[in-house]
Amino acid sequence: MRKAKDIMLSDGANNAFSSLFAIFIGLLFGFIVLLISNPSEAVQGFTIILKGGFNTNAKGLGQVLYFATPLIMTGLSVGFAFKTGLFNIGAAGQFIMGAFAAVYIGVKWTFLPAPLHWMVAILGAALIGGLWALIPGLMKAYLNVHEVISTIMMNYIGMYMANFLIKATVYDSKKALSMNTAPSSVLPKGGLDYVFYNPLGNGKDLSTVNSGIWIAILIAIVMYIILNKTTFGYELKACGFNKHASRYAGINEKRNIVLSMVIAGALAGVGGALLYLSGANGRHIKVVDVLAVEGFNGIPVALLGLSNPIGIIFSAIFISYITQGGNYMQTLDFVPEVIDIIIACIIYFSAFAFLFRSIVPRILRFRKDKAAANAEAEAASIGAEQTERREKE
Repeated sequence: MRKAKDIMLSDGANNAFSSLFAIFIGLLFGFIVLLISNPSEAVQGFTIILKGGFNTNAKGLGQVLYFATPLIMTGLSVGFAFKTGLFNIGAAGQFIMGAFAAVYIGVKWTFLPAPLHWMVAILGAALIGGLWALIPGLMKAYLNVHEVISTIMMNYIGMYMANFLIKATVYDSKKALSMNTAPSSVLPKGGLDYVFYNPLGNGKDLSTVNSGIWIAILIAIVMYIILNKTTFGYELKACGFNKHASRYAGINEKRNIVLSMVIAGALAGVGGALLYLSGANGRHIKVVDVLAVEGFNGIPVALLGLSNPIGIIFSAIFISYITQGGNYMQTLDFVPEVIDIIIACIIYFSAFAFLFRSIVPRILRFRKDKAAANAEAEAASIGAEQTERREKE
């Protein structure tokens, strides 16, 4: 069996402890903010945050999973690109373009029966999201335009393009929203709504969680296998580490850069489909001049999960959990902005997970080397005592 210290020094354990330490520091800083804003209710407010989805009933946990679903996908989008050496800031634009494609298919393609209808809508969202990311991918590969600049610009183009397309195709002028998607395009609940519901609501107050959470988790597992168990994933990561060395090894770095961005865009597009095909309270795309917050929230999710697809699942659920806890804080005497500040603190310190990742192994190795040196010194001392004893005899 492996020793506890060897397990602690493994990459998986190091990543987990680094993220947990970042969460702890973020929560501590958030508690300080609560003390400054309202000392008398700081402890109670902090307790509500820690309870998260447990503040009410099973419905609260269902809401955590519901809001975590698009975060998993946008987190995968950012994390996958980062694993391949790219910083995809364009998840917001890819997300909303994929959402439009899903809603359009959900509204117009009523000739498709369920479950084929919602499956085609998800595939359409992946296609449009991937094509939207293709542009900055080509610019990066062939013109050496930095992907941060190009993806940020594509965010705004995508937002206004989605607004224009919605008004031109699936706009409901009475509600200033997109039209209702057909029932056949709505994701199946899979019985989760009856697992996570409010028992005080006489069976009618059901959670909005649906099978989209399983789809997101399945995609995350597939991404993990691709990145870590396939030659294609190895080539993508190799180009991320050093594109010049990859080219010398015979890897087509331009093709891999483009493919990385396309896959990242497809993941974000699927996130938009999973959110707007949920059928939760008539989910619609609003025609507003605001970038999709799910796209930007995918960045801290990826940072907190250290771009590991499995870690992203847990980090997305955690961010959603904390957000739900923050919503319940409105019952106390806190201004609404305090909730956003606390969540921002936690998200901000999630970026330090990479720093902790390098510090923790050093501390553990230092302690291991020190213990080994002490053991060696003690063995030498015992040997010297035995030699001296034999000489006296």
